[in-house]
Amino acid sequence: MTEKKEGVVEVAIERRYVNIPLEVRAAEDGKEESRTIRGYAAVFNTDNSQLDQEGRGFTERLDPHCFDGVIDKSDVCALYEHDYRNGILARSTNGKGTLKLSIDKKGLLCEFDLPNTTLGDNVLESVKRGDLRGMSIGFWTKADEWSHDEDGNYTRVIKEVEQLFDVSLVAMPAYDKTSVDLRSVVIANDPKPEPKKAGACKEYYMRKRDEIFG
Repeated sequence: MTEKKEGVVEVAIERRYVNIPLEVRAAEDGKEESRTIRGYAAVFNTDNSQLDQEGRGFTERLDPHCFDGVIDKSDVCALYEHDYRNGILARSTNGKGTLKLSIDKKGLLCEFDLPNTTLGDNVLESVKRGDLRGMSIGFWTKADEWSHDEDGNYTRVIKEVEQLFDVSLVAMPAYDKTSVDLRSVVIANDPKPEPKKAGACKEYYMRKRDEIFG
């Protein structure tokens, strides 16, 4: 759901896929097989192709500071295919918990031990086989910056993330239409528009949390 109010885009939730191989840490000698999953859920300064609501393409990238302070104020679950109904693999609440999230020069790094559950066993086997090949994140955008060149090619830079919801192991890239409407964000005659605020849809968020956690 996207609402437009005087040029401001309110985004319910966005998801982005990163096709970087996941790592299963090797077990130490004399110990049981490792169940630690490690990988990047988001990468900075990398151009990614996205679609607007009209199906038009644009380039998107993450600013290296877009996640500053976000981990410490977010309740983030590690999921399989963004679906809480499958079960939760790990969790970070305000930076603490079984899901370890950190930011380095490359991007948003996550690490967690798979639980001894049916889902955990299935995910471990799928990662080892290479069937699960990347990660995806669910988030709100707080501020983004748009620009376009003389040929009409649009670029969106996500400057600030308001809230991080989940990091998910996924089998295939989710190339869904983004909740962004270019027409309400980009000023046609301004090649360097000011960053726009994309207000978080708090009513939507609270409703989803009630559905998920009761």
